Amino acid sequence: MAARIVLVTGAGQGVGQGIALAFAAQGDTVLLAGRTAAKLADTERLIEARGQGTAAAIECDVKSAESLNRMMADVAHRFGGLDILVNNAQEVPNGELLTVEDAAFVAGFESGPLAALRLMKLAQPMMAARGGGVILNLVSSVIERWDMTGYGAYAATKAAIRSLTRAAAAEWGKDHIRVLNIAPHAESPGLKRWADNNPDEAAAFFRTIPLGRIGACEADIGRAVVALCAPEMAYLTGATVPLDGGQANFG
Repeated sequence: MAARIVLVTGAGQGVGQGIALAFAAQGDTVLLAGRTAAKLADTERLIEARGQGTAAAIECDVKSAESLNRMMADVAHRFGGLDILVNNAQEVPNGELLTVEDAAFVAGFESGPLAALRLMKLAQPMMAARGGGVILNLVSSVIERWDMTGYGAYAATKAAIRSLTRAAAAEWGKDHIRVLNIAPHAESPGLKRWADNNPDEAAAFFRTIPLGRIGACEADIGRAVVALCAPEMAYLTGATVPLDGGQANFG
């Protein structure tokens, strides 16, 4: 398979880093987008040390339309276009509804569905010009939680992303652009913080995972994302793919 141009937001750690490493292992050129240069540099060093694929770090604030426009213009100029977009970065507005502040809720939407929509719209003409592409948006099984207490604001942002994915899949299929959601459980810094701060809830939650473990960021999540972008998956679009060990029951 020829090397592809892949952009991953939030690639400095956790799931984003795992996805970036998995694409690089296929020989792809991976553009590492994020706010923190030092974290992006860490991912870039990991890729370079392995000697598989190539990487380039691009500082970007996904909440800023100007920053996103500048980044995508740079991608078009330096790399000639884009084959795969992974919308991973997002701020999480957790907390019970009476405690969630407007600023946190707005930040969740700006960094989540609004950023995803902006990047999707910027990526679409690049992908169409190259004959197609794949967009992957990260959502969460929090959308399907049996008890939404404390997670309603976060779930609202992820449900919005899921709807945008369905619309883009319908509208851009004619351009051979596939658009998918993935809903992972992964050993990310965010999940570890949540588990440390909510040990009893986390233990109960982990017991509901049929495979009995949390996914590794690269081996379980990243490699699955790579597989979803393979030519053999060319007829799959508009779907939400749970990478969660069988825990969620998406309708």
